[in-house]
Amino acid sequence: MVNDTAQRLDARAISPGFYKAMAALQGYVDSCGLERSLLELVKIRASQLNGCAFCLVMHTNEARKLGETDERMHLLNAWHEAPVFSARERAALVWTEAITHVGESHVPHDLYDEARTQFSERELVDLTAAIVTINGWNRLAVAFRATPQLKNPKIAA
Repeated sequence: MVNDTAQRLDARAISPGFYKAMAALQGYVDSCGLERSLLELVKIRASQLNGCAFCLVMHTNEARKLGETDERMHLLNAWHEAPVFSARERAALVWTEAITHVGESHVPHDLYDEARTQFSERELVDLTAAIVTINGWNRLAVAFRATPQLKNPKIAA
Protein backbone atom coordinates (compact mmCIF):
# COMPACT_ATOMS: atom_id res chain seq x y z
CA MET A 1 0.00 0.00 0.00
CA VAL A 2 1.29 3.47 -0.90
CA ASN A 3 1.64 6.03 1.89
CA ASP A 4 -0.41 8.87 0.43
CA THR A 5 0.94 11.36 2.98
CA ALA A 6 4.66 10.78 2.42
CA GLN A 7 6.51 13.63 0.74
CA ARG A 8 7.20 12.72 -2.88
CA LEU A 9 10.09 15.09 -3.56
CA ASP A 10 11.61 18.38 -2.44
CA ALA A 11 10.79 20.83 -5.26
CA ARG A 12 12.97 23.53 -3.68
CA ALA A 13 16.07 21.32 -3.79
CA ILE A 14 15.36 19.85 -7.22
CA SER A 15 14.51 23.12 -9.00
CA PRO A 16 15.99 26.03 -7.06
CA GLY A 17 15.45 28.41 -10.01
CA PHE A 18 11.72 27.80 -10.02
CA TYR A 19 11.57 28.12 -6.26
CA LYS A 20 13.50 31.41 -6.46
CA ALA A 21 10.99 32.74 -9.03
CA MET A 22 8.05 31.77 -6.82
CA ALA A 23 9.74 33.35 -3.81
CA ALA A 24 10.22 36.57 -5.81
CA LEU A 25 6.50 36.63 -6.63
CA GLN A 26 5.75 36.03 -2.95
CA GLY A 27 8.12 38.86 -2.07
CA TYR A 28 6.16 41.22 -4.31
CA VAL A 29 2.88 40.16 -2.68
CA ASP A 30 4.32 40.57 0.81
CA SER A 31 5.40 44.15 0.05
CA CYS A 32 2.42 45.25 -2.08
CA GLY A 33 0.78 47.21 0.71
CA LEU A 34 -2.30 45.08 1.35
CA GLU A 35 -2.94 44.34 5.01
CA ARG A 36 -0.91 41.34 6.18
CA SER A 37 -3.87 40.06 8.19
CA LEU A 38 -6.08 40.16 5.09
CA LEU A 39 -3.45 38.36 3.03
CA GLU A 40 -3.23 35.58 5.62
CA LEU A 41 -7.02 35.10 5.57
CA VAL A 42 -6.86 34.83 1.78
CA LYS A 43 -4.00 32.31 1.99
CA ILE A 44 -5.87 30.21 4.54
CA ARG A 45 -9.10 30.23 2.50
CA ALA A 46 -7.37 29.28 -0.75
CA SER A 47 -5.46 26.55 1.07
CA GLN A 48 -8.74 25.19 2.48
CA LEU A 49 -10.26 25.11 -0.99
CA ASN A 50 -7.18 23.37 -2.39
CA GLY A 51 -6.80 20.93 0.50
CA CYS A 52 -3.23 22.02 1.25
CA ALA A 53 -2.27 20.87 4.75
CA PHE A 54 1.24 22.32 4.54
CA CYS A 55 -0.01 25.83 3.73
CA LEU A 56 -2.88 25.63 6.23
CA VAL A 57 -0.45 24.99 9.07
CA MET A 58 1.94 27.71 7.88
CA HIS A 59 -0.66 30.41 7.35
CA THR A 60 -2.77 29.76 10.43
CA ASN A 61 0.43 30.07 12.46
CA GLU A 62 1.34 33.30 10.64
CA ALA A 63 -2.16 34.70 11.11
CA ARG A 64 -2.02 33.93 14.83
CA LYS A 65 1.26 35.87 15.10
CA LEU A 66 -0.55 38.84 13.53
CA GLY A 67 -3.29 38.64 16.16
CA GLU A 68 -5.87 36.62 14.24
CA THR A 69 -8.15 34.54 16.47
CA ASP A 70 -8.64 30.81 16.21
CA GLU A 71 -12.39 31.42 16.23
CA ARG A 72 -12.31 33.50 13.04
CA MET A 73 -9.92 31.06 11.36
CA HIS A 74 -12.25 28.17 12.24
CA LEU A 75 -15.10 30.10 10.64
CA LEU A 76 -13.34 30.67 7.31
CA ASN A 77 -14.95 27.53 5.86
CA ALA A 78 -18.34 29.10 6.63
CA TRP A 79 -17.45 32.77 6.20
CA HIS A 80 -20.65 33.42 4.20
CA GLU A 81 -22.70 32.78 7.36
CA ALA A 82 -20.24 34.15 9.93
CA PRO A 83 -20.80 37.77 11.04
CA VAL A 84 -17.17 38.22 12.14
CA PHE A 85 -15.65 39.35 8.84
CA SER A 86 -15.59 42.94 7.58
CA ALA A 87 -16.98 43.98 4.20
CA ARG A 88 -13.40 44.25 2.88
CA GLU A 89 -12.53 40.77 4.17
CA ARG A 90 -15.73 39.35 2.66
CA ALA A 91 -14.91 40.92 -0.71
CA ALA A 92 -11.41 39.43 -0.54
CA LEU A 93 -12.77 36.01 0.37
CA VAL A 94 -15.35 35.95 -2.42
CA TRP A 95 -12.63 37.07 -4.85
CA THR A 96 -10.32 34.33 -3.51
CA GLU A 97 -12.96 31.69 -4.17
CA ALA A 98 -13.68 33.01 -7.67
CA ILE A 99 -10.01 33.10 -8.67
CA THR A 100 -9.25 29.72 -7.08
CA HIS A 101 -12.21 28.17 -8.96
CA VAL A 102 -11.67 30.20 -12.13
CA GLY A 103 -12.35 27.20 -14.38
CA GLU A 104 -15.80 26.74 -12.88
CA SER A 105 -17.07 30.31 -12.71
CA HIS A 106 -14.83 32.41 -14.98
CA VAL A 107 -15.12 35.16 -12.32
CA PRO A 108 -18.61 36.59 -12.85
CA HIS A 109 -19.15 40.34 -13.26
CA ASP A 110 -21.10 40.65 -10.01
CA LEU A 111 -18.14 39.27 -8.04
CA TYR A 112 -15.81 41.70 -9.76
CA ASP A 113 -18.20 44.56 -8.97
CA GLU A 114 -18.35 43.46 -5.33
CA ALA A 115 -14.56 43.34 -5.07
CA ARG A 116 -14.26 46.80 -6.65
CA THR A 117 -16.44 48.29 -3.93
CA GLN A 118 -13.70 47.44 -1.41
CA PHE A 119 -10.48 47.52 -3.44
CA SER A 120 -8.91 50.06 -5.77
CA GLU A 121 -7.80 48.81 -9.17
CA ARG A 122 -4.21 48.48 -7.94
CA GLU A 123 -5.30 46.70 -4.78
CA LEU A 124 -7.43 44.29 -6.80
CA VAL A 125 -4.49 43.45 -9.04
CA ASP A 126 -2.32 42.91 -5.97
CA LEU A 127 -5.00 40.83 -4.27
CA THR A 128 -5.26 38.72 -7.42
CA ALA A 129 -1.46 38.33 -7.43
CA ALA A 130 -1.68 37.10 -3.82
CA ILE A 131 -4.36 34.57 -4.77
CA VAL A 132 -2.41 33.40 -7.82
CA THR A 133 0.68 32.99 -5.65
CA ILE A 134 -0.97 30.99 -2.86
CA ASN A 135 -2.67 28.80 -5.45
CA GLY A 136 0.75 28.14 -6.97
CA TRP A 137 2.24 27.25 -3.58
CA ASN A 138 -0.79 25.04 -2.83
CA ARG A 139 -0.37 23.15 -6.07
CA LEU A 140 3.32 22.54 -5.42
CA ALA A 141 2.71 21.38 -1.86
CA VAL A 142 -0.24 19.15 -2.73
CA ALA A 143 1.38 17.64 -5.85
CA PHE A 144 4.57 16.72 -4.02
CA ARG A 145 2.92 16.06 -0.61
CA ALA A 146 4.92 18.62 1.36
CA THR A 147 4.94 17.61 5.01
CA PRO A 148 3.14 20.11 7.28
CA GLN A 149 5.41 21.56 9.95
CA LEU A 150 3.36 20.63 13.01
CA LYS A 151 4.38 21.80 16.48
CA ASN A 152 2.87 18.78 18.24
CA PRO A 153 2.29 16.00 15.72
CA LYS A 154 -0.02 13.31 16.99
CA ILE A 155 0.12 10.30 14.72
CA ALA A 156 -2.98 8.14 14.60
CA ALA A 157 -2.43 4.49 15.39
